[in-house]
Amino acid sequence: MKTMEKHEELTKFYKQELETAIIGHLAEILHIDLRKAMQIYYSSRLAKQIEAGQNGIENLDYKNLAEDLIENELS
Repeated sequence: MKTMEKHEELTKFYKQELETAIIGHLAEILHIDLRKAMQIYYSSRLAKQIEAGQNGIENLDYKNLAEDLIENELS
């Protein structure tokens, strides 16, 4: 496997793990089930920003990202 392909694969894996952590944290702090947390996350601007890799947002802590989503998109 070429170096660039490995980097892309690792980046994709990291984003998936980040999304999983954000969804789990949303479920925990909002006291909702994972399905509802997934709906909230995947319909958010945050999900689109992470997918696009905008402004390095995917490098921030999942707890901060989840709390930011709640403050800015659910309030």
